[in-house]
Amino acid sequence: MSGIKDEKRPGSVDTSNEDDKELLALGYKPSFKREFSNLATISFAFSIMGLCSSIATTFNTPMLTGGPSSVVWCWILGACMCFTLGASIAEIVSAYPTCGGLYTASAQLTPKRHRAKVGWLVGWLNILGSQPNRWISSTEFGLANMILAAVNIATHGRFEITSGKTVGVFVGLLVFHGSWLNSLATRWLARLTTGFVFVNLGATFLIIIVLLATTPRSEMHSASYVFGSEGIINQTGLDGNQGWNTGIAFLFGLLSVQWTDYDATAHISEEVRRAAYAVIGTGLIGWLLNIVVVICSGPHADLVGSNSAFLQIMYLRMGKTGSLILWAFVCLTAFFVVQTALQAASRTIYAFSRDHGLPDNGFFGKNSKSTQTPLRAIWLTTLVMAAQAIFSLTAMGLDLSYVIPIFCRRMFHSHPDVMFKPGPFYMGDGIIGRICNTICIAWTLFVCVIFSLPTVLPVSADNMNYASVITCGVIILAFLWYILGAHKHYVGPQSNLHDESVEQIDQSSFQTDEKQNAA
Repeated sequence: MSGIKDEKRPGSVDTSNEDDKELLALGYKPSFKREFSNLATISFAFSIMGLCSSIATTFNTPMLTGGPSSVVWCWILGACMCFTLGASIAEIVSAYPTCGGLYTASAQLTPKRHRAKVGWLVGWLNILGSQPNRWISSTEFGLANMILAAVNIATHGRFEITSGKTVGVFVGLLVFHGSWLNSLATRWLARLTTGFVFVNLGATFLIIIVLLATTPRSEMHSASYVFGSEGIINQTGLDGNQGWNTGIAFLFGLLSVQWTDYDATAHISEEVRRAAYAVIGTGLIGWLLNIVVVICSGPHADLVGSNSAFLQIMYLRMGKTGSLILWAFVCLTAFFVVQTALQAASRTIYAFSRDHGLPDNGFFGKNSKSTQTPLRAIWLTTLVMAAQAIFSLTAMGLDLSYVIPIFCRRMFHSHPDVMFKPGPFYMGDGIIGRICNTICIAWTLFVCVIFSLPTVLPVSADNMNYASVITCGVIILAFLWYILGAHKHYVGPQSNLHDESVEQIDQSSFQTDEKQNAA
């Protein structure tokens, strides 16, 4: 990283906090208060994965394209592959725990002559993937639809859902998340986040238990329908036309499980006391939820054309009152997803602006003196979310930003400019680490192909998947911008140890005040 590893630490920059010492060694002043406990960090990780809300908002795609078996098998297949991706990412971000996440780590893992170009590419792919729509706009818009769907059921269909009402609820939620909730100081964000995991897991297990309790044994689907060939139902052809072959239709179920921001916790690593904890239980719990929902789903034909097959199944088994009560908790978990995703995305903007990767002269790379959080970056993220321009390409953009640092970690780990130093989580340089890295790279590239395909045929302007076209376009434009002018001000992630405008946070004084207040 240009000017970071070779920079001598000035004597005035000192700390007794172990995490801050690691951050200083990477070339950055501690700029955030570390007020996220281990529980809050775990809760943050569970919340951004969504679990029941993520499954609920994406359930239609696998269920109504590949069928019930696609829902079940693609989830566990994707979850297992994503475990290798999560482990590979954890190995990197535990070694480079900064709010820039994989963006900053990518440059550290690259020889000096390539650092600016690699940092530029990963930075824009990460922003492209994590910010505009991937977890924030898409989930916020989905939450608006979930709320209105509940109102529709509560009024027995008398309430008409229109695009205007959906946009209105979406904007209201967006303003609440961006201008108020995420503008709180880290202390309050940490306290709010701590309880997220209990609501998330509690709602998931309640749905599982109640669905099983309210579905008559005679109406539960057979194992062949849930796990076997009976549950492979190809519905990718529109209006009686020939659709994709059954294999491709089945693989569309992967679109549900792949929507996870695996390095999100790394983006708040400067605000947590331990940055290397990882949570992978979401995959197994999510698989159990998918199995139960499919078992209790009723006639498949009744779900076709539904705006929310997940809610319809709950309504079928629990009735109006029961389904709406539990649906409120599902909506709450979606609310938490947006909260945590916005927090992570704003830290990416903050880090990229801090390194002059944006044409803002570092304006969005500053913290508020009152809250010690990047309010400018938060508000910019909120404004970009409102544009809601590039939904389908974001998964591809973020996944590609994962592959690059993992590849660089293996390719250049012993290069004199890199000399990879493992963090607390380390798989080693043996066969396990190499296999894990290789599988996750191959899997991610494969899934990017699936992300590029339209889910139905014949293709029209309305159902075309423009993900690959726009992603390639953004990469080309980003590098064109870099060649024409950005290379003059962007040289890769930069140390801020000598930047007098950056205030260093003293964690020891904060923790002393915290103990006094508790007493």
